[in-house]
Amino acid sequence: MAEESVIPAAKIREGFTALAREARELYLDAEVAELTSVPDPLSFYREFVSPNKPVVIRGGLDWPALTVWTPQYLRCKAGRLPVSVAVTPNGYADAVNGNNFVMPEERRMILAEFLDIIEQPDSANGVFYIQKQNSNFTEEFDDIIGDAGRDISWATEAFGKSPDAVNFWMGDGRAVTSLHKDHYENLYCVVSGWKKFILIAPTDLPFVPYDIYKPAHYKELKGEFVIQQLDEMPEVPWIPVDPLNPDMERYPEFAHTLCYEVTVNAGDILYLPSLWFHHVRQSHGCIAVNYWYDMEFDIKYNYFKFVEKLAEVQETHSKKVPPRTTMKDSTVS
Repeated sequence: MAEESVIPAAKIREGFTALAREARELYLDAEVAELTSVPDPLSFYREFVSPNKPVVIRGGLDWPALTVWTPQYLRCKAGRLPVSVAVTPNGYADAVNGNNFVMPEERRMILAEFLDIIEQPDSANGVFYIQKQNSNFTEEFDDIIGDAGRDISWATEAFGKSPDAVNFWMGDGRAVTSLHKDHYENLYCVVSGWKKFILIAPTDLPFVPYDIYKPAHYKELKGEFVIQQLDEMPEVPWIPVDPLNPDMERYPEFAHTLCYEVTVNAGDILYLPSLWFHHVRQSHGCIAVNYWYDMEFDIKYNYFKFVEKLAEVQETHSKKVPPRTTMKDSTVS
Protein backbone atom coordinates (compact mmCIF):
# COMPACT_ATOMS: atom_id res chain seq x y z
CA MET A 1 0.00 0.00 0.00
CA ALA A 2 1.49 3.30 -1.07
CA GLU A 3 2.28 5.82 1.62
CA GLU A 4 -0.09 8.75 1.86
CA SER A 5 1.58 11.87 0.50
CA VAL A 6 1.65 14.87 2.80
CA ILE A 7 2.17 18.43 1.65
CA PRO A 8 5.02 19.93 3.68
CA ALA A 9 4.00 22.74 6.01
CA ALA A 10 6.57 24.97 4.34
CA LYS A 11 4.76 24.60 1.01
CA ILE A 12 1.43 25.49 2.60
CA ARG A 13 3.03 28.54 4.16
CA GLU A 14 4.44 29.57 0.77
CA GLY A 15 0.94 29.38 -0.64
CA PHE A 16 -0.46 31.53 2.16
CA THR A 17 2.27 34.13 1.61
CA ALA A 18 1.54 34.19 -2.12
CA LEU A 19 -2.19 34.54 -1.46
CA ALA A 20 -1.69 37.62 0.74
CA ARG A 21 0.88 39.16 -1.59
CA GLU A 22 -1.20 38.72 -4.72
CA ALA A 23 -4.31 40.10 -3.00
CA ARG A 24 -2.39 43.25 -2.12
CA GLU A 25 -0.97 43.54 -5.63
CA LEU A 26 -4.10 42.75 -7.59
CA TYR A 27 -7.12 44.21 -5.82
CA LEU A 28 -6.53 45.61 -2.35
CA ASP A 29 -5.77 49.31 -2.00
CA ALA A 30 -2.89 50.80 -0.02
CA GLU A 31 -5.46 52.58 2.20
CA VAL A 32 -9.16 52.27 2.88
CA ALA A 33 -10.95 54.00 0.01
CA GLU A 34 -12.95 57.17 0.67
CA LEU A 35 -15.93 58.70 -1.12
CA THR A 36 -17.32 62.19 -0.61
CA SER A 37 -20.85 61.35 -1.69
CA VAL A 38 -23.22 58.41 -1.43
CA PRO A 39 -22.65 55.95 -4.30
CA ASP A 40 -25.45 54.66 -6.46
CA PRO A 41 -26.33 51.04 -5.59
CA LEU A 42 -24.82 49.52 -8.74
CA SER A 43 -21.48 51.34 -8.36
CA PHE A 44 -21.34 50.43 -4.67
CA TYR A 45 -21.89 46.77 -5.44
CA ARG A 46 -19.44 46.66 -8.36
CA GLU A 47 -16.61 48.63 -6.76
CA PHE A 48 -16.77 47.48 -3.16
CA VAL A 49 -19.19 44.64 -2.34
CA SER A 50 -18.24 42.29 -5.16
CA PRO A 51 -14.45 42.67 -4.63
CA ASN A 52 -14.95 42.64 -0.83
CA LYS A 53 -13.26 46.00 -0.21
CA PRO A 54 -14.03 48.51 2.59
CA VAL A 55 -14.89 52.12 1.91
CA VAL A 56 -15.71 55.18 4.01
CA ILE A 57 -18.41 57.53 2.73
CA ARG A 58 -17.49 60.87 4.28
CA GLY A 59 -20.58 62.87 5.22
CA GLY A 60 -22.78 60.09 3.89
CA LEU A 61 -25.45 60.52 6.59
CA ASP A 62 -28.21 63.10 6.37
CA TRP A 63 -30.16 61.96 9.42
CA PRO A 64 -31.85 64.34 11.87
CA ALA A 65 -30.03 62.31 14.55
CA LEU A 66 -26.78 64.09 13.67
CA THR A 67 -28.08 67.29 15.21
CA VAL A 68 -30.86 66.26 17.57
CA TRP A 69 -29.26 63.35 19.48
CA THR A 70 -27.92 65.43 22.35
CA PRO A 71 -27.98 64.03 25.90
CA GLN A 72 -30.84 66.40 26.69
CA TYR A 73 -32.87 65.23 23.71
CA LEU A 74 -32.25 61.56 24.47
CA ARG A 75 -33.32 62.08 28.08
CA CYS A 76 -36.51 63.83 27.02
CA LYS A 77 -37.42 61.56 24.13
CA ALA A 78 -36.21 58.16 25.36
CA GLY A 79 -34.96 58.56 28.92
CA ARG A 80 -37.48 56.10 30.39
CA LEU A 81 -36.72 53.36 27.87
CA PRO A 82 -35.23 50.19 29.41
CA VAL A 83 -31.98 49.27 27.66
CA SER A 84 -29.43 46.44 27.84
CA VAL A 85 -25.98 47.58 28.99
CA ALA A 86 -22.70 45.63 28.98
CA VAL A 87 -20.52 46.25 32.06
CA THR A 88 -16.87 45.27 32.43
CA PRO A 89 -14.04 46.28 34.77
CA ASN A 90 -11.70 47.28 31.94
CA GLY A 91 -13.71 48.05 28.81
CA TYR A 92 -12.96 44.70 27.15
CA ALA A 93 -16.19 42.78 26.57
CA ASP A 94 -16.15 39.52 24.60
CA ALA A 95 -12.38 39.30 24.86
CA VAL A 96 -9.56 37.07 26.07
CA ASN A 97 -8.50 37.35 29.72
CA GLY A 98 -5.94 34.73 30.73
CA ASN A 99 -7.35 31.31 29.80
CA ASN A 100 -10.90 32.62 29.50
CA PHE A 101 -13.05 34.22 26.83
CA VAL A 102 -14.91 36.69 29.03
CA MET A 103 -18.26 38.23 28.20
CA PRO A 104 -19.63 41.30 29.98
CA GLU A 105 -22.10 41.42 32.80
CA GLU A 106 -25.41 42.44 31.25
CA ARG A 107 -27.64 44.83 33.14
CA ARG A 108 -30.99 46.43 32.44
CA MET A 109 -31.49 50.09 33.26
CA ILE A 110 -33.36 53.01 31.84
CA LEU A 111 -31.53 55.14 29.29
CA ALA A 112 -31.47 58.17 31.61
CA GLU A 113 -29.49 56.16 34.21
CA PHE A 114 -27.02 55.10 31.55
CA LEU A 115 -26.60 58.70 30.39
CA ASP A 116 -25.88 59.74 33.99
CA ILE A 117 -23.01 57.25 34.09
CA ILE A 118 -21.61 58.31 30.72
CA GLU A 119 -21.64 61.95 31.81
CA GLN A 120 -19.95 61.07 35.12
CA PRO A 121 -17.99 57.81 34.60
CA ASP A 122 -16.48 57.90 38.09
CA SER A 123 -19.97 57.68 39.60
CA ALA A 124 -20.17 53.96 38.80
CA ASN A 125 -17.84 50.99 39.10
CA GLY A 126 -16.82 49.63 35.71
CA VAL A 127 -17.09 50.55 32.03
CA PHE A 128 -20.62 50.80 30.64
CA TYR A 129 -21.46 50.24 26.97
CA ILE A 130 -24.70 49.79 25.03
CA GLN A 131 -23.52 47.12 22.58
CA LYS A 132 -26.13 44.37 22.46
CA GLN A 133 -26.39 43.07 18.90
CA ASN A 134 -29.90 41.66 18.91
CA SER A 135 -31.17 44.43 16.63
CA ASN A 136 -31.50 46.49 19.79
CA PHE A 137 -32.14 49.68 17.79
CA THR A 138 -35.37 48.32 16.37
CA GLU A 139 -36.28 46.42 19.55
CA GLU A 140 -35.40 48.94 22.29
CA PHE A 141 -35.21 52.41 20.69
CA ASP A 142 -38.49 52.75 18.85
CA ASP A 143 -38.98 56.27 20.27
CA ILE A 144 -35.96 57.63 18.37
CA ILE A 145 -35.57 55.30 15.39
CA GLY A 146 -37.36 57.84 13.21
CA ASP A 147 -34.35 60.14 13.63
CA ALA A 148 -32.22 57.62 11.74
CA GLY A 149 -33.75 54.74 9.83
CA ARG A 150 -34.51 51.03 9.71
CA ASP A 151 -32.16 50.56 6.79
CA ILE A 152 -29.73 52.32 4.44
CA SER A 153 -31.85 52.59 1.29
CA TRP A 154 -29.06 52.45 -1.30
CA ALA A 155 -27.40 49.54 0.51
CA THR A 156 -30.70 47.67 0.76
CA GLU A 157 -31.11 48.08 -2.99
CA ALA A 158 -27.54 46.96 -3.65
CA PHE A 159 -27.81 43.85 -1.47
CA GLY A 160 -31.35 43.08 -2.59
CA LYS A 161 -32.48 42.47 0.99
CA SER A 162 -33.30 44.24 4.24
CA PRO A 163 -30.89 44.23 7.20
CA ASP A 164 -30.91 41.20 9.46
CA ALA A 165 -30.21 43.47 12.44
CA VAL A 166 -29.87 47.16 13.26
CA ASN A 167 -27.80 47.93 16.34
CA PHE A 168 -27.38 51.04 18.49
CA TRP A 169 -24.01 51.69 20.16
CA MET A 170 -23.11 54.21 22.84
CA GLY A 171 -20.53 54.07 25.56
CA ASP A 172 -17.44 54.86 27.51
CA GLY A 173 -14.27 55.84 25.68
CA ARG A 174 -12.47 53.03 27.48
CA ALA A 175 -14.60 50.40 25.74
CA VAL A 176 -12.66 48.40 23.14
CA THR A 177 -13.89 45.73 20.74
CA SER A 178 -11.33 42.95 20.39
CA LEU A 179 -10.19 41.67 17.00
CA HIS A 180 -12.82 39.46 15.33
CA LYS A 181 -14.76 38.90 12.12
CA ASP A 182 -18.47 38.71 11.21
CA HIS A 183 -20.55 36.91 8.59
CA TYR A 184 -22.31 40.15 7.71
CA GLU A 185 -22.00 43.02 5.28
CA ASN A 186 -21.76 45.88 7.76
CA LEU A 187 -22.78 49.52 7.22
CA TYR A 188 -21.41 51.33 10.27
CA CYS A 189 -22.78 54.85 10.78
CA VAL A 190 -21.28 57.23 13.35
CA VAL A 191 -23.72 59.82 14.68
CA SER A 192 -21.49 61.61 17.20
CA GLY A 193 -17.83 61.33 18.18
CA TRP A 194 -15.55 58.93 16.33
CA LYS A 195 -14.66 55.27 15.94
CA LYS A 196 -11.15 54.05 15.10
CA PHE A 197 -11.02 50.77 13.19
CA ILE A 198 -8.10 48.45 12.54
CA LEU A 199 -8.98 46.22 9.58
CA ILE A 200 -7.30 43.06 8.25
CA ALA A 201 -8.33 41.47 4.96
CA PRO A 202 -9.65 37.88 4.86
CA THR A 203 -6.67 36.92 2.67
CA ASP A 204 -4.46 37.46 5.74
CA LEU A 205 -6.43 34.81 7.63
CA PRO A 206 -3.48 32.39 7.92
CA PHE A 207 -1.49 34.97 9.89
CA VAL A 208 -4.24 35.71 12.43
CA PRO A 209 -3.90 33.27 15.35
CA TYR A 210 -6.72 31.59 17.22
CA ASP A 211 -6.60 29.81 20.56
CA ILE A 212 -9.27 27.92 22.49
CA TYR A 213 -10.70 29.48 25.68
CA LYS A 214 -13.09 28.61 28.44
CA PRO A 215 -16.24 30.77 28.29
CA ALA A 216 -16.84 33.05 31.25
CA HIS A 217 -18.48 36.33 32.18
CA TYR A 218 -17.83 39.21 34.52
CA LYS A 219 -19.89 39.62 37.68
CA GLU A 220 -19.65 42.48 40.15
CA LEU A 221 -19.78 41.17 43.72
CA LYS A 222 -19.44 43.54 46.67
CA GLY A 223 -17.86 46.21 44.51
CA GLU A 224 -15.31 43.88 42.87
CA PHE A 225 -15.50 42.25 39.45
CA VAL A 226 -14.88 38.52 39.34
CA ILE A 227 -14.67 36.12 36.40
CA GLN A 228 -17.22 33.32 36.58
CA GLN A 229 -16.66 30.40 34.23
CA LEU A 230 -19.65 29.07 32.30
CA ASP A 231 -19.03 25.33 32.43
CA GLU A 232 -22.24 24.48 30.59
CA MET A 233 -21.08 26.32 27.46
CA PRO A 234 -18.63 24.96 24.86
CA GLU A 235 -15.09 26.28 24.57
CA VAL A 236 -14.60 29.32 22.36
CA PRO A 237 -12.03 29.81 19.58
CA TRP A 238 -10.88 33.44 19.72
CA ILE A 239 -8.10 35.73 18.51
CA PRO A 240 -5.64 36.40 21.35
CA VAL A 241 -3.69 39.17 19.61
CA ASP A 242 -4.15 42.82 20.54
CA PRO A 243 -3.25 44.67 17.31
CA LEU A 244 -2.42 47.77 19.36
CA ASN A 245 0.32 45.84 21.16
CA PRO A 246 0.84 42.45 19.50
CA ASP A 247 3.02 39.86 21.19
CA MET A 248 5.22 39.06 18.20
CA GLU A 249 7.36 36.67 20.21
CA ARG A 250 4.37 34.46 20.94
CA TYR A 251 2.56 35.09 17.63
CA PRO A 252 5.29 35.85 15.07
CA GLU A 253 3.05 35.12 12.07
CA PHE A 254 0.93 38.16 12.92
CA ALA A 255 3.79 40.33 11.65
CA HIS A 256 2.79 39.28 8.12
CA THR A 257 -0.65 40.90 8.33
CA LEU A 258 -1.39 44.25 6.74
CA CYS A 259 -3.36 46.36 9.22
CA TYR A 260 -5.45 49.15 7.75
CA GLU A 261 -6.39 51.98 10.09
CA VAL A 262 -9.33 54.28 9.52
CA THR A 263 -11.20 56.83 11.64
CA VAL A 264 -14.94 57.16 11.08
CA ASN A 265 -16.26 60.52 12.25
CA ALA A 266 -19.75 61.85 12.93
CA GLY A 267 -21.76 61.78 9.70
CA ASP A 268 -19.55 59.14 8.07
CA ILE A 269 -20.46 55.61 6.99
CA LEU A 270 -17.98 52.72 6.90
CA TYR A 271 -18.76 49.78 4.66
CA LEU A 272 -17.06 46.90 6.46
CA PRO A 273 -17.21 43.83 4.19
CA SER A 274 -18.03 40.38 5.48
CA LEU A 275 -15.16 38.29 6.91
CA TRP A 276 -12.81 41.26 7.41
CA PHE A 277 -11.16 41.17 10.82
CA HIS A 278 -11.70 44.36 12.79
CA HIS A 279 -10.75 45.95 16.10
CA VAL A 280 -12.59 49.06 17.31
CA ARG A 281 -11.98 51.98 19.68
CA GLN A 282 -14.15 55.04 20.24
CA SER A 283 -14.39 58.50 21.70
CA HIS A 284 -16.20 58.90 25.01
CA GLY A 285 -19.96 59.00 24.55
CA CYS A 286 -19.70 58.07 20.89
CA ILE A 287 -23.05 57.12 19.32
CA ALA A 288 -23.30 54.85 16.28
CA VAL A 289 -25.83 52.71 14.46
CA ASN A 290 -24.85 49.76 12.30
CA TYR A 291 -26.76 47.68 9.78
CA TRP A 292 -25.98 43.99 9.33
CA TYR A 293 -26.93 42.58 5.93
CA ASP A 294 -26.52 38.83 5.58
CA MET A 295 -23.59 37.93 3.35
CA GLU A 296 -23.83 35.79 0.24
CA PHE A 297 -22.49 32.31 0.99
CA ASP A 298 -21.04 31.98 -2.47
CA ILE A 299 -17.75 30.70 -3.90
CA LYS A 300 -15.77 33.41 -2.07
CA TYR A 301 -17.06 32.01 1.19
CA ASN A 302 -16.14 28.49 0.04
CA TYR A 303 -12.59 29.63 -0.69
CA PHE A 304 -12.38 31.38 2.67
CA LYS A 305 -13.44 28.21 4.49
CA PHE A 306 -10.88 26.20 2.50
CA VAL A 307 -8.06 28.55 3.51
CA GLU A 308 -9.35 28.50 7.09
CA LYS A 309 -9.21 24.70 7.19
CA LEU A 310 -5.73 24.64 5.66
CA ALA A 311 -4.52 27.14 8.25
CA GLU A 312 -6.02 24.99 10.98
CA VAL A 313 -4.29 21.86 9.67
CA GLN A 314 -0.94 23.64 9.39
CA GLU A 315 -1.27 25.05 12.91
CA THR A 316 -2.23 21.66 14.33
CA HIS A 317 0.76 19.91 12.76
CA SER A 318 3.33 22.64 13.40
CA LYS A 319 2.36 23.21 17.05
CA LYS A 320 1.08 19.68 17.77
CA VAL A 321 -2.00 21.14 19.42
CA PRO A 322 -5.65 20.05 19.20
CA PRO A 323 -7.51 21.57 16.22
CA ARG A 324 -9.46 24.73 16.84
CA THR A 325 -12.46 23.02 15.15
CA THR A 326 -14.12 26.18 13.85
CA MET A 327 -13.23 29.85 13.94
CA LYS A 328 -16.58 30.98 15.27
CA ASP A 329 -18.02 34.31 14.27
CA SER A 330 -18.07 37.04 16.81
CA THR A 331 -21.13 38.74 18.20
CA VAL A 332 -19.39 42.06 18.71
CA SER A 333 -18.37 45.01 16.53
